[in-house]
Amino acid sequence: MTTRIPRAAVAVDRGRWELLPLRFHRFGGDAILLTNLVGEHAFVTEQQFSAVLDGTCDDQAVLAELRAKHLIRLPGEQLPAELLAIKLRTRLRRLPDSTGLHMFVVTLRCEHTCRYCQVSRQSSARSEYDMTEEAAAKALRLAFLSPSPHLKIEFQGGEPLLNFPLVQWVTRQAKQLNEDYGKQLAFVITTNLALLDEQVLDFCSSEDIYLSTSLDGPQDLHNGNRRRPGQDSWQRTVDGIRAIQDQLGPDRVSALMTTTQASLDRAEEIIDLYASLGLQSVFLRPISPYGFALRQRGGAGYDVRRWLEFYERGLDHVISLNKRGVPMVETYAALIAKKMFSNDDPGYVDLTSPAGIGLGALVYNYDGDVYASDEGRMLAEMNDHTFRLGNVETSSYADIMLSEKLLLPLEQSLTLSAPMCSTCAFEPYCGADPVFHHATMNDFVGHKALSAFCQRNMGVFTAIFRRALDDPYARDLFWRWAYR
Repeated sequence: MTTRIPRAAVAVDRGRWELLPLRFHRFGGDAILLTNLVGEHAFVTEQQFSAVLDGTCDDQAVLAELRAKHLIRLPGEQLPAELLAIKLRTRLRRLPDSTGLHMFVVTLRCEHTCRYCQVSRQSSARSEYDMTEEAAAKALRLAFLSPSPHLKIEFQGGEPLLNFPLVQWVTRQAKQLNEDYGKQLAFVITTNLALLDEQVLDFCSSEDIYLSTSLDGPQDLHNGNRRRPGQDSWQRTVDGIRAIQDQLGPDRVSALMTTTQASLDRAEEIIDLYASLGLQSVFLRPISPYGFALRQRGGAGYDVRRWLEFYERGLDHVISLNKRGVPMVETYAALIAKKMFSNDDPGYVDLTSPAGIGLGALVYNYDGDVYASDEGRMLAEMNDHTFRLGNVETSSYADIMLSEKLLLPLEQSLTLSAPMCSTCAFEPYCGADPVFHHATMNDFVGHKALSAFCQRNMGVFTAIFRRALDDPYARDLFWRWAYR
């Protein structure tokens, strides 16, 4: 019988190792984070790091961990490099599948007037802003040409329930088309739930449709952000969530919040509301720099530092709830944890390289225009058509996917070669957002030292790692999120 020898017991002679590609980040104090190409990581002290670099380290436990994490290798070893290549290929395995998410903007009409709305919403009577069946049919044909074996069709607006007959038609037509394509289909309606009724619930039940809504927090905060006649948006949203949970199941509805200036001191209240409604995840999203949200009266009167303070308080509260036996996930941290603590990549479009635009999602506007992302559509509402890839009436699938408007930002969005990204220890966990950088800096790459996207993500990565270092429970929780 062969005896398994612990890694630390396999002695590595002084100076007998080579560095594999790695980046490092100083956390302050005496902790230095080392990461490799696929995000495997280790923490060492300043003294240990210096000794590893100059070949004088004789701490066999440290050397064993660095070998196991593919940060160093012995001379002549080929397996570590081969394993790194396999793991990197695994992380990029979604690229050949191309676009899995297809968003149908079935109408621009909406009966809400949200302060931070990112599109030019239209009144409920303006039916000329509805997508037609003809445009939807052509959009569906394009969507099914994607090589992805999984297709998610997401109905957006405006308020998609104002054009509910088209939602029904597209759903049934997609299922009929899929008899020939054999893809795994999923459907989501993104709705404020104000118009939810038994007809919608019955249809979602029979067609296995999920619903996503916006819930900004307690009643006064939500109604202040999301205004509608009668100031009853919050009550309708809460009633709708409960109706979906009761009739369709607790996992058939999810909610998102947007952080406005009024939210910054209320992280705990917001999360507690989610928990009280039986929602087991919360996404602490910052406001986006598009449309009306750019105006201070739209709720954007805060900087990255203030949002990070809000986020860290919220993350700490989520951890505290879990310690007390209340299940809750902070969605953004969970997406990042999957990249930090596993060799999987969740494919979240803001955290992919090359960027997720086009490859991660396509948007079919009510008028047939096709955009590389929903944010690209929002820019078009501001008369910036940089990310308009074509129109369903005149463009083929090849025209759209091989458009220079898509290929150029994708080419420039590879973080492995982008300035500052290529040397950043957080690069394996991050991504590129050319739409954000174009909107804020008029450049697809952006100046990373000045980028709010970069500052925000580095702050979140640091917050997660600090808690994993300081709190064993938090580290175990992040591991569970990574593998859920």
